[in-house]
Amino acid sequence: MGLGPRLDLRQSQSLVMTPQLQQAIKLLALSNLEIEAFIAEEVEKNPLLEAGAASGEGERDGAGETRDAPDFSDDAPGDGDGGDFDGEGPEPATADRLFETGDATADAPLDVDYDADVFQHDSAIDSARGLDGGLGLDIATSGGSYSEDGPDFSAMAEDLSLQDHLLAQAGSSLSGNDLIIAGMIVDLIDEAGYFTGAPLDLSQRLGVPLAQVERVLATIQTFDPTGVGARTLAECIALQAREVDRYDPAMARLIDNLDLLARGALPQLRRICGVDEEDMADMIRELRNYDPKPGLRFGGGRIQPVTPDLFVARTAGGWAIELNAATLPRVLVNRSYYVELARGPRDKASKAWLSDCLASANWLVKALDQRARTIMKVASELVQQQEAFFTRGVEHLRPLTLKAVADAIGMHESTVSRVTSNKYLSCERGLFELKYFFTSAIQASDGGDAVSAEAVKSHIAKLIAAEGDDILSDDKLVELLKARGFDIARRTVAKYREGLGLGSSVQRRRQRALSRHAA
Repeated sequence: MGLGPRLDLRQSQSLVMTPQLQQAIKLLALSNLEIEAFIAEEVEKNPLLEAGAASGEGERDGAGETRDAPDFSDDAPGDGDGGDFDGEGPEPATADRLFETGDATADAPLDVDYDADVFQHDSAIDSARGLDGGLGLDIATSGGSYSEDGPDFSAMAEDLSLQDHLLAQAGSSLSGNDLIIAGMIVDLIDEAGYFTGAPLDLSQRLGVPLAQVERVLATIQTFDPTGVGARTLAECIALQAREVDRYDPAMARLIDNLDLLARGALPQLRRICGVDEEDMADMIRELRNYDPKPGLRFGGGRIQPVTPDLFVARTAGGWAIELNAATLPRVLVNRSYYVELARGPRDKASKAWLSDCLASANWLVKALDQRARTIMKVASELVQQQEAFFTRGVEHLRPLTLKAVADAIGMHESTVSRVTSNKYLSCERGLFELKYFFTSAIQASDGGDAVSAEAVKSHIAKLIAAEGDDILSDDKLVELLKARGFDIARRTVAKYREGLGLGSSVQRRRQRALSRHAA
């Protein structure tokens, strides 16, 4: 065997994640609102891209030609068609096939085929009746609080944060060093209204006497909302009791022993407070009127509602599924601008840059179109698999896995996982995340079909809600569930009950006794 240098030619195959493939995979996992932000960034970087309005009767392309918007609505009858589209022409390629064979370098009209797709609606909220007589969906289309008389300024005040509210009061009642100390204290008050710092630390940090810090803190504790600036729950309740002049010795002892009240030790509390049953009931009723978290009425920001990505409604021919195009802008390639730039004088670098812009624009339009079709295909299969849920409720939710859906529509399991991430479906039963429809299976006690864990949780919640004075233990719940056909262990019942936010039988019995005593 020679030890000298030589040249060898070898042939091998490898899977390469191109930037375009990475972008297409990323688009699958984004919600419609995230797609809107992504498109805005791409339009800023690529001069050949144009973003059309999210709704309307049509858009003009780069050549000035008016074209209708694509319609991604689909019917999913129970014949197991897997969500294929009924439009004319060849069946669109799957997302996996697009990733494998997609070629964005060809200068071909890769925009959505508007002629093959019949425009009906941009979204379910574009008409009062919706698809096929009415989707029955109540979706707010206005984010403002305006009426015929003008803007509602009371709604604007809701944006005021707790810190701003406290600082405004401090500015009108304090000055000098006290105002500076108040600002430091306000910064250490959490969203619930509790002071999370330590007066001694503040005094050492600011170089002021501890008594001055405590005096300023006591002043802040008189601000609105009552109870703000407290360090413990007992102090918060005590501040509110003082505000209404109900902080007598008996109430003070009750507030100091809230742990006994939580355990339901009413006889012991009556001895400590020195009151009878009637007075104790009055004190408990008054405690319930106090706010344990007074700062929460001043949110740091308004909670944004979840925007659905899909609409599902029952029609005469099956189920209508539609993408929420109101949050999904159209993207077009401005080919007239490309032709104009191509005709002008340019060097080699400019020519390469223009070709890259065209390839990137073509691929983005193709990837967005394929993303919409892939989402529709997965959603159609979900509706078909979980049709009993849409018609009869959560108790009929079937156990389902990502692999089952992937096998049914001929896609990879990871593709289905990305499609169902961060996306919500709106139907007549409410708003649900697509991941909600994938649940584990609970074996039936009679040997029948397995049931969904969500269905079992629904049965547990109903049993506890209807238990009345006869509090059901976890063992009793197991017996009742087995009578309904669910073979489930006691520890599983306890886990589901805790997941629903329901206490144990001891906690519920204690709560029932306190409620009856205070009534």
